[in-house]
Amino acid sequence: VTMVMKSAVEDDDAGWGLGIPEKMKNNANWVDITHEFKGACKELNLGELLHDKLFGLFEAMSAIEMMDPKMDAGMIGNQVNRKVLNFEQAIKEGAIKVKDLSLPELIGIIDTCFCCLITWLEGHSLAQTVFTCLYVHNPDLIEEPALKAFALGILKVCDIAREKVNKAAVFEEEDFQAMTYGFKMANNVTDLRVTGMLKDVEDELQRKVKSTRSRQGEQRNPEVELEHQQYLALFNRIKFTRLLLTALITFTKKETSSVGEAQKLVAQAADLLSAIHSSIQHGIQSQNDTTKGDHPIMMGFEPLVNQRLLPPTFPRYAKIIKREDMVAYFGKLIERIKTVCDVINTTNLHGILDFFCEFSEQSPCVLSRSLLQTTFLIDNKKVFGTHLMQDMVKDALRYFVSPPVLSYKCCLFNNHQAKDYIDSFVTHCSRPFCSLIQIHGHNRARQRDKLGHILEEFATLQDEAEKVDAALHSLLMKLEPQRQHLACLGTWILYHNLRIMIQYLLSGFELELYSMHEYYYIYWYLSEFLYAWLMSTLSRADSSQMAEERILEEQLKGRSSKKTKKKKKVRPLSKEITMSQAYQNMCAGMYKTMVALDMDGKVRKPQFELDSEQVRYEHRFAPFNSVVTPPPVHYIQFKEMSDLKKYNPPPGSADLYLAASKHFQQAKLILENVPSPDPEVNRILKVAKPNIVVMKLLAGGHKKETKV
Repeated sequence: VTMVMKSAVEDDDAGWGLGIPEKMKNNANWVDITHEFKGACKELNLGELLHDKLFGLFEAMSAIEMMDPKMDAGMIGNQVNRKVLNFEQAIKEGAIKVKDLSLPELIGIIDTCFCCLITWLEGHSLAQTVFTCLYVHNPDLIEEPALKAFALGILKVCDIAREKVNKAAVFEEEDFQAMTYGFKMANNVTDLRVTGMLKDVEDELQRKVKSTRSRQGEQRNPEVELEHQQYLALFNRIKFTRLLLTALITFTKKETSSVGEAQKLVAQAADLLSAIHSSIQHGIQSQNDTTKGDHPIMMGFEPLVNQRLLPPTFPRYAKIIKREDMVAYFGKLIERIKTVCDVINTTNLHGILDFFCEFSEQSPCVLSRSLLQTTFLIDNKKVFGTHLMQDMVKDALRYFVSPPVLSYKCCLFNNHQAKDYIDSFVTHCSRPFCSLIQIHGHNRARQRDKLGHILEEFATLQDEAEKVDAALHSLLMKLEPQRQHLACLGTWILYHNLRIMIQYLLSGFELELYSMHEYYYIYWYLSEFLYAWLMSTLSRADSSQMAEERILEEQLKGRSSKKTKKKKKVRPLSKEITMSQAYQNMCAGMYKTMVALDMDGKVRKPQFELDSEQVRYEHRFAPFNSVVTPPPVHYIQFKEMSDLKKYNPPPGSADLYLAASKHFQQAKLILENVPSPDPEVNRILKVAKPNIVVMKLLAGGHKKETKV
């Protein structure tokens, strides 16, 4: 790479292009070094660079060449032939109407504004989306009531959405841009006034819709019919804006009842979408901007109006979505908001964690993720604004391991020292669990990163849990020797540790981070290690629950002489134990399949030059080094534990395929016995069934000769 350095003086007559003040010229004795400078440049070989120590390659990579259209966003405005006008200039020149707009113009402007709103929610800047609409720059200048109310409504929607996303703090720079570039977000008008204005316009339009309706028995005038359809289209759009805005305002209230209210409002908004979709053609259509970015050009929109407000960075072209896609997007957004509202029906911590995980699997948009976070923790203090996080943690412990210290019938329940121990532990749990739930609000790629880091916090909790368990156990031994308090709190934290580790590894598959030749050790770690630990943790929790139940039964028996009929109780953790067994079998099957495929030369391996399998292995499991229980399996241990030579005779690929098919068979049997299967069970069954058949085919030597 050569770096051509342009001399400041092209020819002697040009003078300095830097505009040095006269005073400096007179006071200093200037020497022309052009000749020496050019001579020095010639001494540099091809590819050599000379740089100041404050401007190295790192700075050069992030430096921007100003005034270059490819690098400086501010230069795009100079490339178009038209004059770029702001709102006031456009009104003065008559390029834009502020009153007496026709119905198709209003419908077209509103639809394009909706498209800009969604493009902003998908991560572009306000300056390149919503604020390309000149009408929202200053709604006070608009005389048309419908357009004025709509412009204020859209600004309020943006403002509340921005506030929600900022408050939840689960976005990264690639998800959302919160800058408002100094625009007024209708802050001089109250929310109530804007919804009132929208309602007035809506009522007025409803009267127009009724007056243009077809009467029975009268001949229909096609012009009146068209007018009726256009009024109806505008009415639906204004009503949709009002419902969306009111729903967002409702989310800012602190009462739990407001979530149900928001759910009703978005359901009403959803009912309008099919009518909006079928009337898109009534709006004026935009011509696409021939400059870059494919931005719609129509009355009231100027894509380049804010170009100078953008920071001097590489130009980002905001591709505004199409109107048909806009309606579909709103439909999905409303479905997600309805789902968010359901979270308040989940009362226990484990249920809430599962809810957040499932919601995150759909890769929802930043607004719905943020609404879920702010609905869950109100002002970072109370869950749903009513429950303390500490109480949620205690309930989760009771549900999972029934620790004696939290049992009303145990002597520790009212013991001051025991109370201090458990309260301090539960308080320490609150922050990491809130962080864990917040992590599930981030986008999928960032989640994985953060899960790796939070393991450190959970490792500290694990340590504390074991100490508290030991202290409570020694207290209990003195007071009630027949009871134990061993590994209760520790089991619960270990369970969450394992869940985070499993999630971390599985998300690598979803994000396609692993190469095919790495699959075998990821599946080995999951099946032989993490799921095995998870199952033993769950069964230990189950047995401590049973021990507590027995003690309670005996205490009750002692009091009443009547015989009670024993009902077979459904174990709270039985479903989770079943699912873990199924997952373990699936992973074990995949591990054996990968080893067998490798034996048959069907896995492409890289030529390791700068790294090795060990380096990759250690990189994949690096976050687990901060965890003490379960202890991380190092590469050498893994190689020893997975060595096939320790078997006599060592299995061949056909034996491994058969073993894998047995694992898939086992997973199928386990899942088919699950009562009332959910979509997840059916999803795994869909994978397990064909895998059984394929494994048997491969074991029989099918396509054995094909290699990669």
